Amino acid sequence: MALQGADDALPPDLRRILVTGPSGAGKTTLCRAIGAILHIPAVEIDSLYHGPDWIPRPGFVADVEEFTSGPAWVIEWLYAEVKPLLLSRSDGLIWLDHGRWTVMQRVVRRTIWRRLTRRELWNGNYEPPLRTLLTDPDHIIRWSWHTHHRRAQQALAVADQADGPIVVRLRGQSEVHAWLRGPLAALAASNDPR
Repeated sequence: MALQGADDALPPDLRRILVTGPSGAGKTTLCRAIGAILHIPAVEIDSLYHGPDWIPRPGFVADVEEFTSGPAWVIEWLYAEVKPLLLSRSDGLIWLDHGRWTVMQRVVRRTIWRRLTRRELWNGNYEPPLRTLLTDPDHIIRWSWHTHHRRAQQALAVADQADGPIVVRLRGQSEVHAWLRGPLAALAASNDPR
């Protein structure tokens, strides 16, 4: 299946949507926007995965299975233990293919802001001290840097599947905005029963 771009029309039955890209690309923000425009449930997958003290929740897989058993939803395409399930149930994968510099600026700003404001993330968890960037190999900033290329490879592999979901590649925030105002808004209008 070929990649679609920001101006390509979407299939009328697109109702089960995954969003992928590196940490800091804007996956959660895009999920919320898609959910609001299409009037479908959206959930932040990290809120299902992380329990108190950053311990993975034992019910994570079951919660993802339950959420994606419905006819319409949007969620980030993350976590190896549920990625095959998510992909098998999806109609479309939206790939945020932003440049590494853009993503790194975003993830650094977001991480610092969350730490300084002590904003709760999920289930009583907060950003760790900034010094952990130097000591934790899985620190979100390091993770974003190391997985940037991997996310692109995974999205391209899905696009190469003959029977896989459609893959929409959005390069940069201007394409995200154009896609939301154009093809996604048109899909929402075509599905509006009024």
